[in-house]
Amino acid sequence: MKKPVAIDKADIKAFLGPGSRFEGKLSFDELVRLDGVFSGEICSSDTLIVGETAEIDGSIEVGALILSGRFKGGIKASTLVELRAPAQVEGTIEAASLKIEEKVVFNGEIKMSGTTKTPVEIKKSEEKKK
Repeated sequence: MKKPVAIDKADIKAFLGPGSRFEGKLSFDELVRLDGVFSGEICSSDTLIVGETAEIDGSIEVGALILSGRFKGGIKASTLVELRAPAQVEGTIEAASLKIEEKVVFNGEIKMSGTTKTPVEIKKSEEKKK
């Protein structure tokens, strides 16, 4: 799995501009930016940038996501999800790291994947110590 590339140093390999519409499945290996309307499934191990004018309905599974537009559906990111104003998100987010700026609208559920233990795991490890 690739690590997310610093945006200012990366070349965007694909771009869906404002006023464009796409429906289906999108997969990619390098940085992609969406500013149009997309409906469907997005899958990649790299970074996806969603601009302010973008509207996405569906599922996103990427290495990292930087979202400023509208999104409805499910998001899974292996490293980072960053919600930048004026983003509007309705759905679920599963990520190792999450950043949300002021004035972002988020309605949904967040699941942080990481190394933290659940209450059941903590109880089991305490029982083993006895």
